[in-house]
Amino acid sequence: MESLLTENEVSASLKVSLACLRRWRLQGAGPQYVKVNNMVRYREADVSAWLRELPTAGNGRRLGPKSVIRTKLAVSA
Repeated sequence: MESLLTENEVSASLKVSLACLRRWRLQGAGPQYVKVNNMVRYREADVSAWLRELPTAGNGRRLGPKSVIRTKLAVSA
């Protein structure tokens, strides 16, 4: 049987907060997860696959429009 990771283990390995991991899950942006009764668990293979699919930079691959961070600049009058 494949072992499952807890939310705390995944957030620690990705070096993101638990709140961030939960927000990604609600937005459908994070790694796939499974529900065991009321508990959320992650398969190691799903986390690894999600990481492989993330956009990268510096290798000639162009980032998609959703990957670009846009900031608003303050305009003084």
